[in-house]
This record gives sequence, C-alpha cells and structure tokens, in this order.
Amino acid sequence: MKTDQNFAFAYDIFKDGTSKKLDVNATSAADKASSAQGFKWVHVQGNIDQLRSVLNEQDLDPLVVNALSAEETRPRCTPSEKGAILILRGVNLNEGAEPEDMISIRIWVEQNRVISCGIRRLKAIDDVVDMITSGRAPKTSGDLVAVFALRLADRVEPVVAELNEQVDGVEENLADAEMPVVRRHLAEIRRSSIILRRYMFPQRDALTTFELEGFSWISKLTLSHLREAVERVTRVCEELDSIRDRAQIIHDQILDERAEFMNKQMLVLTIVAAFFLPVGFLTGLLGMNVGGVPLMDNPFGFAAVCGFILFVFGIEYLIFKKLKLF
Repeated sequence: MKTDQNFAFAYDIFKDGTSKKLDVNATSAADKASSAQGFKWVHVQGNIDQLRSVLNEQDLDPLVVNALSAEETRPRCTPSEKGAILILRGVNLNEGAEPEDMISIRIWVEQNRVISCGIRRLKAIDDVVDMITSGRAPKTSGDLVAVFALRLADRVEPVVAELNEQVDGVEENLADAEMPVVRRHLAEIRRSSIILRRYMFPQRDALTTFELEGFSWISKLTLSHLREAVERVTRVCEELDSIRDRAQIIHDQILDERAEFMNKQMLVLTIVAAFFLPVGFLTGLLGMNVGGVPLMDNPFGFAAVCGFILFVFGIEYLIFKKLKLF
C-alpha cells in the first residue's frame, strides 16, 4: 500500500477471511467473479478529479459519484434500493495535523461491493488494510462498514480521553496557574471538543440509520457490530458534552473569582474615598481665601483642626464598623 497522498487499491475479500489484491483499473461492477464467495473493496485517495476519474469507471449512479466526490461533506447515510451512501469522519492523526481537523471517508456499500474514497490519508484505513493482509478480513460488505466504524471509534477515543485529562489537569492546578495561560488552554480545549462534537453527533445518526435500514444482506452479527459502533460513538459524544460543560464551568469559575477580586478592590477604594470625603470637605472650607475663616489668627487653630479631624475619623470608624464595612 502506498503512503503518499494519492493512491488506489482493490481487494477481493472471501468469506474465509482471505483476500486477493486486484488491479483497480480492472475492477468494475461487471466483474462479479468473486461475488458468490465474498465481495470487492475498492479504495481511492486523491484530489476531487482523481476520485471522479476512478469512480466513473465503477459503473455507479451519477448521484453516488457526485456524493462520493463532493468537496465538502458531513456525516450522513443515504440508503437506496441497492445499497447506501455512508459518509463518516475520523480524527486526523497525520504528522503535524490537529486531531480535530477531521478527515472524511466516503463509502458506497452494497451486497457484493464496497467503494470507499477520501482526499486525505486516514489511519483507520491503514488499520483495515492491515487486518485484510494478515488474513483477518471482514466476511461481508456490511462487516467491512462495521469495521470502518469501529476503527474510527478506536482512533477518536484516545483523543477524547486526552481532552478529558487536560481538563482534569486544569482543575487540579487552577489555584497555582496563571489565569491568562489557563484561559487560553481552556479555549483550546473547548474549541477542540466543539469541532469534534459537530461531526460525531451526525456520525452517530448516520450509523444508526444504516443499522436500522434493514438490508437483507446484512447479518445479525453485523448488526450487533454496528450497534457496538453506535454505542461507542454515543459515549464519545457524551464525553465531548461533558468536556465542553466542564471547561465552561471552570471558565465561569475563573470569571467569578476575578469579578469577586475586582469587587473587593472597588470596595476598598470606595471605603477609602468615603473615609476621607468629610475631611476633604472640611479642609476645603478652611482653605478658602475669604475673610472670617475660623481660628485663622488663633495660635492653637491648627492643633484644634487636627483634633477635630481625628474626632471625625473616629466617628466614621465606628459607623463603618457598625455597617460591617471593616
């Protein structure tokens, strides 16, 4: 399997778990040599034009080709008489990428054939290829879809667990950490959880739709695997909700503590201003440059004014103490 940006491969997959690699250019809907024994899987990775070029050779309905080669996609399931279009998303674990920059996998599944494609490399596809080459291939086309869903869940769960651990770390170190750093970290956690949640909830609904569609070629065992995938995606969604809510609670707690600190500072400033307001009024009166200012010619005038000011301070102190402002 190539590891560059553009590649394609195909497999005949048999019911005993073995497989045979095929030439993609030689595969088509008319090639049913192995349909009685298993199914075909064709996977294409490349740009939009390359996807359409290969898909047009697979004898697919034009609506299916357009859906699989669309530039923008969201997780969904669109059943039809022959099969279903299933579009899923997986976390981006490529080097230098952010996990929440999720990668789409577009799938057409019918009884004897699965065609999948994507624009960017998805590690879950590598997992499935490893299963096939090691002789543990899915037995049916429905099984392959279930394996896709489970491997996507395998890859996203550690990412969500890491977000959970980051929130735990913020909670534990909240008292000692610098608030600007904490706020930036919380913003990153919330952004990641919101982006993941935006795709995981529709993914859960898409898998549920595929499970409930009732295709005759999907076995009870496959349905149980699909239900397991739905349950795991549901748990991921619930964890993402929990992470988002916890991050919001911590953020609100930081804002509350900051507001409380500011209120205390404002209270101190208000008390100081109120404490000196009467004295300032008194000294302003005595400092007027007009005749008749009391004690102006008295040698004990300054001492008398200072004593009166101390008396006013004492009265204010008792009043503030009674009002529990100290």
